[in-house]
Amino acid sequence: MKNAFEFTTDLVQTHPWPIPRRVFFVAEIGINHNGDIEIAKQLINQAKAAGCDAVKFQKRTIDIVYSPEVLAQKRESPWGTTQREQKEGLEFGQAEYDIIDAYCRQLGIEWFASAWDIPSQHFLRRYDRTYNKVASAMATHLPFLKEVASEGKPTFLSTGMCTYGDIDRAVEIFKAAGCPILLMHTVSTYPAAEKDLNLSTMHALRERYGLPVGYSGHEPSVSPSIMAAMMGAMAIERHVTLDRAMYGSDQAASLELPGLVNLMGSIRKISECVGDGVKRLSPAEAAVAKKLRYWQNA
Repeated sequence: MKNAFEFTTDLVQTHPWPIPRRVFFVAEIGINHNGDIEIAKQLINQAKAAGCDAVKFQKRTIDIVYSPEVLAQKRESPWGTTQREQKEGLEFGQAEYDIIDAYCRQLGIEWFASAWDIPSQHFLRRYDRTYNKVASAMATHLPFLKEVASEGKPTFLSTGMCTYGDIDRAVEIFKAAGCPILLMHTVSTYPAAEKDLNLSTMHALRERYGLPVGYSGHEPSVSPSIMAAMMGAMAIERHVTLDRAMYGSDQAASLELPGLVNLMGSIRKISECVGDGVKRLSPAEAAVAKKLRYWQNA
């Protein structure tokens, strides 16, 4: 099994953990489009303008993911008064994904999606996506993991709600299939409290599995993602939204455009600031030394 994605090969190697010269950044749109393709396009525009590398969606087969009892429950939403109406209102079908595929190609930004059931994974195969994503909720669904791994595409595997035993089994499935994976450290609370993030887990995952690691954050602030990048996260995934006050369970844990631009600006500076670790005297610094070290000029 390959241990690195194409975008993780250029590293600063003189540090305790490898720091990527360019972090791969995924803007998680998920279901924050609220079933509106125009909102989805605005979010894609936002991700492209901020300099993100990819956008990600979610795909579900409602009658597989949710039981009839859950779907019959009362729930007030913009689409009706039941859970079924709410879930169906948030779900994109082929018409919308055809638009997303064409629009992302037009803008020159990658897109992919996390499927929540095997038929949804089959649905996504009709599009020429570079990557797969396994959501934390699906990381213990072994038949699903085997289906994803069979495609052989580089796969982001989120590890929220997982024990090491869970991750061991998932990694073994991808290893057996020869499918490259990147482990995403995740804390699956929405929004996540910063005291619970435990970013050092990335180092533990890297040491245990010998795989590239990343970070999928659900906290409202930007600083933990910057810290994760400094700690060697080769990919960062953050939810994005047009407005945190919009309807939806993920909106409050998402970044609006100013926060996304702020985060991207900081992350893109990391490799420039970190450098290669070689101590050297630059011509500009030598000129300052000549000026300030007066005793050498006597």
